[in-house]
Amino acid sequence: MTEENKTTETDDHGAHDATPTPEPVESDTAHAETHAAHPAEAEPAAADVEEPASHGEPEPAVEVTPDVEPVVVPEEAAEPVVAAEPEHVSEPEPAPAPEPEPTPAEAMTPPPEPIAAAAALAAASSGAGSESSRRPVWSDEGDAHDGDDGDDGGDESDGGKSDKNEWVEIIKTVAIALFIAILLRIFLFQPFTIPSASMEPNLYEGDYIVVSKWTYGYSKHAIPYSPPLFEGRIMGNAPERGDIAVFKLPSDNKTDYIKRVIGVPGDRVQMINNVLHLNGEPVENVVVTGAQVAEMFDGQNGQTVTTLRETLPGGRSYQIQDFGPNYSLDNTPVFEVPEGYYFMMGDNRDNSIDSREQSAMGVGLVPAENLIGKAEMILFSWEEGASLWNPISWFSKVNLSRFFTVLK
Repeated sequence: MTEENKTTETDDHGAHDATPTPEPVESDTAHAETHAAHPAEAEPAAADVEEPASHGEPEPAVEVTPDVEPVVVPEEAAEPVVAAEPEHVSEPEPAPAPEPEPTPAEAMTPPPEPIAAAAALAAASSGAGSESSRRPVWSDEGDAHDGDDGDDGGDESDGGKSDKNEWVEIIKTVAIALFIAILLRIFLFQPFTIPSASMEPNLYEGDYIVVSKWTYGYSKHAIPYSPPLFEGRIMGNAPERGDIAVFKLPSDNKTDYIKRVIGVPGDRVQMINNVLHLNGEPVENVVVTGAQVAEMFDGQNGQTVTTLRETLPGGRSYQIQDFGPNYSLDNTPVFEVPEGYYFMMGDNRDNSIDSREQSAMGVGLVPAENLIGKAEMILFSWEEGASLWNPISWFSKVNLSRFFTVLK
């Protein structure tokens, strides 16, 4: 067969092979990758078909249709492939799993820049996640600690400041409580205990009473220790006849006394034969009970104590206690009450040092500035013999019948 016939057969075979049978996608992709990896080896295949130039003039090259459709590679993608190192050609890295039914062109196209940036960001996030797992977390106590070592910092992390803060809070709480107590004592109430029998039968020794401060207003004696901050009274109100008042003893301005207001400014007070007279008129009194007492003051025995109901002008009524006539204060001169003063007497008329006694040992007239407050109620009461240092007496000597008794 001649060279012409060989060429013709080759052309015929090439014409028959121009339409290749369809192959699986994976085969096309692998074939395409072979062409991409060895671009220089594709040209000798075409050269094998051509007749070598053995004569003077080379014959024109015969066009042969390849088995696989050539793949067009973008210029920017082709450059990295050509510049690839030989070791990458001999040991190519495994290609990622192809997307469903990729085309050869897609297999050759490098990932766009946004995808590469996302991959870099994911890698950075994975590294940051492992690092963030060891970051300090906040415990219930508010101390920062490493979650791996199980140590919550404790008291050593703050250098003992928590203990100092606790003491500061305790001191603040006590200071606030004392401040509130002082305000209540100055402006609202003040408690007193009755130490004597001068106000029987209404107040007995051992009674624990509450005195209202706002009733008569406020003077320097409303403040503990009577500091000389101001003179007179602020928001002063005049007491009424019949009030039970607590006041500072005028002779020393320190001792607390409790008596009943009998004379107000402008009144004339006198005792005649054991009967109280106001402004020249006897005050009505009615005998309520009479009882025998075994022992009285001054060592006298067998005296009869009489309880009477006394009614002042204006209708104020209360009970008094008397041991009969012929006592030192059963007859007195007339006492005129000047402006700004009050005349005080005890309900136990024969066992009370009060305004009837004008000497230094007595009370005399009481200035309005010395008034502390009005006795309002008996909160608690203990019988004679009760002691703060004897807890058993708190229960054995308690007088429940006098608890929460309103004073008249």
